Parts: sequence; C-alpha cells; structure tokens
Amino acid sequence: MPDLLLELFSEEIPARMQARAAEDLRKLVTDALVDAGLVYEAARAFVTPRRLTLNVTGVPARSPDSREERKGPRVGAPEQALAGFLKAAGLASIDQATVQSDPKKGDFYVAVLEKPGRDAKDVIAEIVPDVIRRFPWPKSMRWGSGWLRWVRPLQSILCVFGPETEDTDVVEFEVDGIRSGRSTRGHRFMAPETFEVRRFDDYVEKLENAFVVLDSARRMDIIRGDAGTLAFAQGLEVVEDEGLVAEVAGLVEWPTVLMGTFDPAFLAIPPEVVRLTIRANQKCFVLRDASTGELANRFLLVSNLVAEDGGAEIIAGNGRVIAARLSDARFFFDTDRRVKLEEQAKKLHNIIFHEKLGTQAERVERVARLARELAPLVGADPELAERAARLAKADLVTEMVGEFPELQGVMGRYYALDQGEDPQVADAIRDHYRPAGAGDEVPTAPVSMAVALADRLDMLAGFWAIDEKPTGSKDPYALRRAALGVIRTVLQNQLRLHLHSIFVMLAYRIESQISADEALAQAIDSTIATHGLSLSAELHERIADEISRTHQPNGRKTAASAADLLVFFADRLKVQLRDEGARHDLVDAVFALPGQDDLLMIVRRVEALAAFLDSEDGASLLTAYRRAANILRIEEKKDGRSHAGYPDQGAFAQDEERQLFTRIEEVGSEVEAALRVEDFAAAMAALARLRGPVDTFFEAVTVNAEDPALRDNRLRLLSQIRGSIDRVADFSRIESH
Repeated sequence: MPDLLLELFSEEIPARMQARAAEDLRKLVTDALVDAGLVYEAARAFVTPRRLTLNVTGVPARSPDSREERKGPRVGAPEQALAGFLKAAGLASIDQATVQSDPKKGDFYVAVLEKPGRDAKDVIAEIVPDVIRRFPWPKSMRWGSGWLRWVRPLQSILCVFGPETEDTDVVEFEVDGIRSGRSTRGHRFMAPETFEVRRFDDYVEKLENAFVVLDSARRMDIIRGDAGTLAFAQGLEVVEDEGLVAEVAGLVEWPTVLMGTFDPAFLAIPPEVVRLTIRANQKCFVLRDASTGELANRFLLVSNLVAEDGGAEIIAGNGRVIAARLSDARFFFDTDRRVKLEEQAKKLHNIIFHEKLGTQAERVERVARLARELAPLVGADPELAERAARLAKADLVTEMVGEFPELQGVMGRYYALDQGEDPQVADAIRDHYRPAGAGDEVPTAPVSMAVALADRLDMLAGFWAIDEKPTGSKDPYALRRAALGVIRTVLQNQLRLHLHSIFVMLAYRIESQISADEALAQAIDSTIATHGLSLSAELHERIADEISRTHQPNGRKTAASAADLLVFFADRLKVQLRDEGARHDLVDAVFALPGQDDLLMIVRRVEALAAFLDSEDGASLLTAYRRAANILRIEEKKDGRSHAGYPDQGAFAQDEERQLFTRIEEVGSEVEAALRVEDFAAAMAALARLRGPVDTFFEAVTVNAEDPALRDNRLRLLSQIRGSIDRVADFSRIESH
C-alpha cells in the first residue's frame, strides 16, 4: 500500500512548541484521512528547528465506495418538509427518492446516496492545505503579503505519495502561493542547497548527508553521548539536566558538543547560581569533578555546525557571555550579603500577597505564629521554627532571586548561613518550599517541617476564608499542590496533626485580620495558648458559639469554611492514595466517621480495612452488612421511623438471635478497646468474629415476622449489626469489587 511523506519547511520553530506541533500535525492529518475512509497502518511525526515531517504508511490508494440510506418525510407531507429533505439529501426532485412502507408509520420517502470512492491523492490534496491553514500554533502571525498564519515564515511544502517500492507522485496543491513539490533543503549553513526525495527512507538518508538529524530523540542521544565522552576525558561528569537536553535538541539540526572554560574565581558563587546562570543565558551544561562532586570551571555548549577552527571562536564567544553573566551574579550575591535578612524582610510590607489577605509581611506574621504552634507537634524547637518562618520569605526581595526566581529559598539558606543563623533555620528557609512537585522530596528536619506545613496550611486556610477555591481545572494559586504537599509531609514523617482544629483556628485568625477585629484575634490566641491546636469537636462548637456571640457574627460561617477545607483534603488524600494503589471508597468510608482529621490514622485505618476486606471473613461480613442495611432501609421507609435501639433480650424467640446478640456485645467491647489504642488490625479481627453468628442468623431467622413486636426486636438487632460494623468505617460507602 502507498505511503505519504509530508514536510512543512519554515524558519526556526521555537523549541518549546516543537513536540506539540509534531503531535498536532500527526493527529490532524490522520484523523482527516480516517474520516475520508482512508484507514492507514502507521503514522509517525518528526520535528527539527526548521521542519515538521509526517510519514504515514499503509494508506489505501483509493477510498471505498459508500452507500447511505437517508430517511425522509411521510408520503403526502407538506411541500416545506419535502423541500428540506431534498436539499439535505442533494436530490433534484422527489422522483429520485424511493418509497418504503412501515406497517405502523405508513409510507415514507428514502434517499439512497451512493458515493464512489476517490483517489487518495485527491483526498490528501484537500486535507493538507486545510490542516496548514488551521494549524493550532500557540502563537502565530501573518508573514509577508499573504494571509497564512504560521509560527515563522513557511518556505516550502514537500508532499509525495506512492508505493513503497515504486516511484512516488507529488500531491499537488497550493497554500498562500507556496506550491507543493518533492524538494527540501539540508542544514542552513553546511548544506543549504535543495534536493529532491522520493520516499521516507530516501528522505532520511539525504537529510543525514545534508547534516540534518531528523529524529529529535536521536539528537538528544547524540548530545548525551558526546557530552559524557568529553566530560569523561577530563575526569569530569555532566550535571544531569534532561530539560536542557530536550531544549537544546530543539535548537540544532546537527548537534556538535564543545567544551569551554571560565574563571575558577566564579566558583566562589553558590553552585546553584553558577549552574542557573550558565543554563538560563547560554543554554550550556555545567560539569563537576567526578570524585568530589564539586562544580568545575568548565561548561559544555551544543553548536549547530562543525566549524573549520574546531569551534574555537564559538567557544570563545560563549565564554565571554558566560563571564559577563557570572560577574553580574557575583555582584548580586555580594550586594545581597551586605543586608541582613531581617532588613530584607521589612520590604515585604510593600508587597501585596493578595488584596483580600494583605501583604507578604502580614502573611509572614501568621506563618511564624503557626510554625511556633506546630513546633511541639512535629518535634521542633518553637524558637527556631518561628525564627525560620520570619526569615523564610526575606530572599524574595533580594537581587539574586529577582534575577532568578527559581532560587527562592536556596539563596535564603546561603544568606542565613552567611549571617550566622542556626543551620536548622537556614535549612528550613530552603526546604519550606518542598515538595515542589510529585517527584520532589519532602522536608524531614523538624524545623523545616514546621515551617513548610505552616506556610501551606496558612495559604489554604486563607484562600478558603475568602472563597477562592479551585474550580474544575482552574487552580491559579496551586492549592491542590499545596494540599498534596501537606499530605505527603504528614504521611512520610508519620506526623499526628488534627487538621480540623488547625483549620478552625486559622480561619478565625485570618478573619480577625481581614475585619481588623483585635478582640477576635486575642480570643483566638488565648484559645490556642490554653488548648494548643488539638481541640475536641465539642470545644470547636463552644468556641464557634462564643466567637459568634461576642466577637464575630459570621463565626459559624467561618467554622463551616474550615469543615469544607477538610473535605477538600479528603479528596486530595484519595488522589494520593489512588496513585499508590489504594481504593478511594475506603477513604470515603473512613472519612465518614466523626472526627476524622488525623491523616496518618486515616491511612492506617484504610490499610487495615483494605486487608480485612481482602480476606474471606471481610468479604462475607460486607455482604451480610449490606443485607442488614438494605432490610433496615426498606422497613424503616415502610414504617416511617427508625429501628435503631437496644433489642429486648427477653423477646428473643430463637437461639440464633441470642447467640448473635451475645457476640455483638463481645465484639463491640473488643472493637472499642482496639480503637482506643489505635490498633485497627485488631478491631478488624474482632469484627471478623461476627461472620459466623451473622450468617447463621440470616439462614435461620425470619426478620419480618408476623408478630409486630418480634419483627421490631429483630430489626433493632439488625441495627446493632450495622452499628457495630460502622464503628470502624462507614461500610455503606464501600463499593462492590
């Protein structure tokens, strides 16, 4: 079967757009082929800085014939209905339609539309110009006097179609004055002449001879391999940077790796600064000593040509720019170190964090207080936690972070150490931004944990307080990521935090700031000083009532926002556990229990519940629970009242009732004891002992007895089954598997 080769040749395509453009070209063309009845075998797209290429193999030479029957109006229908039918079906008169009969609906018109197949070349000649004209570049513009919008000026179109072993034909069409053909060009400098190609293999070979590596993955392999070889020869190794490898591969068609040097005096600058300066400004790689891991005063650049002088002039030019940029970085570093972080932090009063949440300085004040309050719960020194939080955002206003925002926290650590801060404080300044993403490490040092948690919890509570929550796919403040950061930090460090308590206190504290209510602020501070952050549900209610009565009329609303934030955390926890292979319905079942805001205990309970349900006893008991719950739901709806309550032991008519009741009482005591010491596996094991008596009860006892008193007593016994099992999780939320 024939193959299609398409190349769109242009001026340089931005590297950040290349991968998406190649995929868009593949999808747009192949979708259109399939819609036209041309079902292909395989398709692969390629991209270099100057060309988008698509190779589609196994395309039929002709689209199949088609036959369609289109049902029309009834015979005798109004003229308007007939005219609409004729127009839609493309018929000249009603005589061209046939009449079919239906026993129920009578006679109606049917148009039989037969379309002969078309040559694939003709179909492609329509598809490709349409794809080019509506190509979805993130940014495009009109070039020259034409109407075509393209990311950079489009210069030529290669489009050939034909069998794999025979000569191919040019698919002829024109787009904005550019006619398709079989010609392309090689490397801009080393082989700029045009040449003709017949098919894909021929095309790839001639591009290679013209100093163009078509496959971006192969260009990346060349860069990695040559860079590693050059580094190894000098006893060095390349600092890994896959993002830069991909970016540079999008800048060159013939990658040539060269090594340069810079003044070793610049190594006195923090290594992160050296690396980022060289990367950001010159797209170069940095090297380190293979034995010590220390940065070396060398860099690797990737040229797009093989220079006659071996690249000496290219290396020298890059070296001059790197030296200038490193000089700027050293100036920024030295300037910043002359100012204490406390002085830098004062500038945060002039920076708005959010118009409804105040300045960065006001937020720092809240975070510092919360870090101090969290410190005992994570094993941190309260003084150090507060100190770290007060300095954590100070580097945001430094020269270095202004130049390289990616270094926030990193530079703060260097400046903190330089001014003699405790190393725990310095590390917390750097680590409180972690985890920055799914693959990033979480902070593990106690002071770092306190500041990282305080920073994220304050942000979440703040945006919930002003009703700026994530909606659908929109999350402009990255609140989902912040919540996942809290969850990962808590779970990986096995921390015991009662999040609802923290959310309630933070919600009131933020509300006191927004409303400038000093009395409310004092009430919150006094409550936390007295009770800490781990408050009972009853105390929550009492505080909400007191605040609503004496300080703030919206106290109940504020408390509700804290409860809503806890639901948000439940959803995020489900995402986290699902990624780890856990079942989301088990998280729902545990969260449905009252007072569940300790993430670590929730996860342990979920793990125990999952293990229990995977056992034969667990699966059987779940089935029995559903049977009992279904009977209760039906009968309570019929009776219009609940059957919850303690059954009358003297009213039992069968031994199976007495045995089940006795076992429920025993298991209930065992479950309560196990839950008190948070031994969830023991609680599940105790529940498993219900299986036998429950199965026997349902086999031998008729719940809906004719005697109303006996029926009511047995329904109350079913209620006891449901209540006993629901002590460990809400089994009604567990799905069938």
